[in-house]
Amino acid sequence: MGGMHYDLVIIGSGSGNTLITPYWDDKRVALIEGGVFGGTCLNRGCIPTKMFVYPSELAATPEEAERLGVQLRRDGVDWPGIRDRIFSRIDPISAGGRRYRAEELEHVDLYEEDARFTGPRQLITDSGQEITADKVVVAAGSRARLPQVPGIDTPGVHTSDSIMRLPRLPQRIVIVGGGYIAAEFAAIFSGLGSEVIQVVRGSRLLNHTDETVAERFTAAATRRWEIHREWDLTSVGVGASTDVEVRFERGEEHLALGADVVLMATGRVPNSDRVDAAAAGFDVDPDGLLSVDGYQRVLSRGVPVEGVFALGDVSSEHQLKHVANREARVVAHNLEHPARLRTTDHRAVPAAIFTRPQIASVGLTEAQARDVAGTDLSVKVQEYADVAYGWAMEDTEGFAKVLARRSTGEILGAHIMGEQASMLIQPVVQAMVAGMDAYTLARAPYWIHPALTEVVENALLGLETAHTDDAPL
Repeated sequence: MGGMHYDLVIIGSGSGNTLITPYWDDKRVALIEGGVFGGTCLNRGCIPTKMFVYPSELAATPEEAERLGVQLRRDGVDWPGIRDRIFSRIDPISAGGRRYRAEELEHVDLYEEDARFTGPRQLITDSGQEITADKVVVAAGSRARLPQVPGIDTPGVHTSDSIMRLPRLPQRIVIVGGGYIAAEFAAIFSGLGSEVIQVVRGSRLLNHTDETVAERFTAAATRRWEIHREWDLTSVGVGASTDVEVRFERGEEHLALGADVVLMATGRVPNSDRVDAAAAGFDVDPDGLLSVDGYQRVLSRGVPVEGVFALGDVSSEHQLKHVANREARVVAHNLEHPARLRTTDHRAVPAAIFTRPQIASVGLTEAQARDVAGTDLSVKVQEYADVAYGWAMEDTEGFAKVLARRSTGEILGAHIMGEQASMLIQPVVQAMVAGMDAYTLARAPYWIHPALTEVVENALLGLETAHTDDAPL
């Protein structure tokens, strides 16, 4: 086939799709998407999972309410109804976005296949179409990692890509993995009434989080579903009396678990290999992340490649949609204003895990903060149980933890586990970006009493930090 040349080629239709601004109306743009239009967040990630989280929390309400003297009854869970409500909203958004790019914009060509680099700004699609461009943006995202063990292709084995479209709610589900995806789906399925069995290699869940979060979430999760720790996955097969059986070992011990379905939540892999970034001479780190500089320019031997940018999961260690969107805005600016490049501000990137109890964090863990600040570190853990709204909930699990320098009050990190954690973290994020110290954040703004935000306020008040005589009282 003959080659096609474009002013701009974008690989990936998630956050990369937002780069097609009016600036490109009189130019030629190619959008390459070999998967479902709209990317992971819309179709298989943040949005549908949270649309399952909310009804699962409602379904789990009776057991939570009973502690407070309220007897509620759950008469049932309509899994097909929940599933169809969610995807009847999401699928048309994906289809509409695809239709707009493929059929309604004359200056945009949509290639519905994968493509790989043959040079820095040269690609070939799976069908053999050769494409060149003045500027290229790699926004190819990431994919679920499947462990390479015998029987991994057994029917009934799922990743986060497919688990939400099951025909029926499983009576029994085995979840392999201890990270945030495993934590969210364990909460979803247990809340909806499935028997959940989670198996992890380590001694704790969420090992990447702050140590207090990891320890206390592991304890909280153990009260909600069955957990087996320090087991290595060895194989998968059809069960004698179940649809699928998962096998593990620990030294000389063996464990076999049967289930209706198995969710492999064992991490995600950047798609740099699928676009063959190495063939273009691009730098790729040992984890598969495409290397970029502060301007989001792709690097080759440490030097920016002319006209080539990357954003999102394919190049970001954060692997968060709000980070990909921020990087996309920066890349859009830098494409359109090459003489006035801007960098992406990656300070104070927050993240939340929508499990039960909910978790949110920003900045450094305590271990990281001790490496940075040493004995200058001040740490305060504030229990939900010790503030008024926590009394109302009879909460025994939730806490807010803040980390700051004693000498300056600089906030180094915060970690919250419990009700509304993803919202409670936000004042700390604002302060870290604005450079407000912990002492001032605790005392300058009013904190509504007796709102749950008092758990953050009291954590800040409990820090030992220096302050001036004219600081807020």
